[in-house]
Amino acid sequence: MEIGISKELSELIPDFKLGIIEYRNITVGESPQMVKGRLQLFQESIFFDLEDKNVTDLEGIKEWRSIFKKTGKDPNRYRHSAEALYRRVQKQNYLSSVQSAIDLNNFFSLQYQVPIGIYDTDMLEGNIEIRIGGAGEEYLGLNGRSNSLENLIVSADTKGPFGSPFVDSDRAPVTMETRNALQIVYHRPSIASEEAGKLTKSLMDMFIQIHGGEGFFEVIGNK
Repeated sequence: MEIGISKELSELIPDFKLGIIEYRNITVGESPQMVKGRLQLFQESIFFDLEDKNVTDLEGIKEWRSIFKKTGKDPNRYRHSAEALYRRVQKQNYLSSVQSAIDLNNFFSLQYQVPIGIYDTDMLEGNIEIRIGGAGEEYLGLNGRSNSLENLIVSADTKGPFGSPFVDSDRAPVTMETRNALQIVYHRPSIASEEAGKLTKSLMDMFIQIHGGEGFFEVIGNK
């Protein structure tokens, strides 16, 4: 599978970059206690850090809000997934353990302050393009609603959009049955490609430590 960024998106957002990780032969299950504990402790730490701050003051959250504005999506109505996580933590509505892949996705999204998507690649078809959604495009999301994709950054295969930094579709979620997965890290454009590579590899190494299998990563986009 080839993964690319549309020319329109690259031109609109200079230095747009993504961390792409492909996993093979993984085993998804209940999170080990170490992961559950780190996720809980980190959320408690974030809660106390936010006592005298607004979520929108955080650099990663702020930068991704500005990206939504550039593509024409109102960040107050459509909050990117990392901001949504932080707002939950701020209300002490802490994330509970779901399963190992989702828990790690949430942990690193909180740590990096960026959206991260993970998908079952056996549910995807053909090559993938990261682009801006067009008029009339929509999908049923994991939030249980039909979501408008117009002016939203989306990931699309030959069957159409399946993911975004807002909410993913219900077409290719990672489950306990998943053996092969694709992870997309929506890096902050302001960080250097070398740093984006280090962050992507750190996530991949932890994921493989928990799930076994093998992983391959790259950073794509404007350098």
